Amino acid sequence: MKKNIAIIMGGYSSEYHISIKSGNVVYKYLDKKKYNAYRIVITKEKWFYLDASDNEIPIDKSDFSIKVNRDKVNFDCVFNAIHGTPGEDGLMQAYFELLGIPQTSCNHYEAALTFNKRDLLSTLKPYGVPCATSYYLNKGQSVDEDAIVRKVGLPCFVKANRAGSSYGISKVHKKEDLNTAIANAFKEDTQIIIESFLDGTEVSVGVITYRNEVTVLPATEIISENDFFDFEAKYMGKSQEITPARISNTQEANVRELAEYIYKTLGLKGYTRSEFIFIGDVPHLLEINTTPGLTEESLLPQQAKTAGISLEALFDSAIVEALR
Repeated sequence: MKKNIAIIMGGYSSEYHISIKSGNVVYKYLDKKKYNAYRIVITKEKWFYLDASDNEIPIDKSDFSIKVNRDKVNFDCVFNAIHGTPGEDGLMQAYFELLGIPQTSCNHYEAALTFNKRDLLSTLKPYGVPCATSYYLNKGQSVDEDAIVRKVGLPCFVKANRAGSSYGISKVHKKEDLNTAIANAFKEDTQIIIESFLDGTEVSVGVITYRNEVTVLPATEIISENDFFDFEAKYMGKSQEITPARISNTQEANVRELAEYIYKTLGLKGYTRSEFIFIGDVPHLLEINTTPGLTEESLLPQQAKTAGISLEALFDSAIVEALR
């Protein structure tokens, strides 16, 4: 009997439209002979099933079910394609855990931890994971520009602590530009993180559970035409994404080992994509994405393709592992 799969997409953040695109790609490539796939759109205003004619059928939030032609449909598994809140920060994960519905991303605590850059890096530093020097700031706190520069130096990066797709991030070269960058970051979150600039090769590494084994995918080298890998570079073609990355055998071995170590240390499952910058042969962790982009052009599918894993196999494996 075919399994009913809810593909959740949308969300409450600036990444809404990117998530819709990811969810539709999952819907397109999911094996229809094996699964009944349902597109479920999550917004602040409403949760609904989008049928083949784009009609909106409301979700019963008490048990996450829908009614189609008067028949009640329950779901065997949820495929999470929401980037940002509430799909990447643990809220949806906790909801499905309470309902007892398997879902493809990591559990709620790990999702919340990895979504919070400050907490993630603070958790991993005692495990010996190299990171940039950082300075933390909450909305409403006074801004001491001199203290920031003393701590992290210039240039530095000002980031929204809980946001993705490079929303709310700026590279700051001059002290007098700090306040503008901080105000921009606070548009996305009430917490920000200011990090020292790491001058080296940037790579992205996917780690997934595939056929019941933790699998590290080939690294992607990121070369931005802009000052850094910002939104334009990610989504408007202003970057080169080279898979496999043009790094030495030593660098490749080091980043693969570290990416797998982080995945296992944090108890992650499902798909993850971690970002690193090399200083010499040593990869420094920037962040971890637990619901990475899943379009044909996205980094994780690129890496899977290089590893010989098709989108059909990639998406099928996520469901198989969740149901396991």
